Amino acid sequence: MKIGEIAERAGVNIQTVRYYERRGLLVPASRTRSGYRMYRRAEVSRLRFIKRAQDMGFSLEEIAELLELRVRHAAACGDVEAKAREKIRVVEARVRELERMKRSLESLVAACERREPTGECPILEALEDSHGG
Repeated sequence: MKIGEIAERAGVNIQTVRYYERRGLLVPASRTRSGYRMYRRAEVSRLRFIKRAQDMGFSLEEIAELLELRVRHAAACGDVEAKAREKIRVVEARVRELERMKRSLESLVAACERREPTGECPILEALEDSHGG
């Protein structure tokens, strides 16, 4: 199948397919005489795998490693589990950071609600203080 068809079946755009090719995550099975990329049905699954892994927070570098481990089958299960556990730790740290940011923003919004109509904006003041000093 051609690039447009594989992109449609996998739910991505053509530029995404080309980008994954440049990154080495996807390789066309062949090219026609006129230069069109031709793909096997298995590449649709590969594209979907890449998208699901991205949705779970894996980087393209990590996805390349997962794809390589996928080829090794059962021997790779422990490696994949270790990568997933590490990703969980990264996500948990990110959640803690986002919660901290949320609390800071809530505090600033509350300060805005309390200010006098002619007072300075507490959010802008906080941003200036954090970068200026």
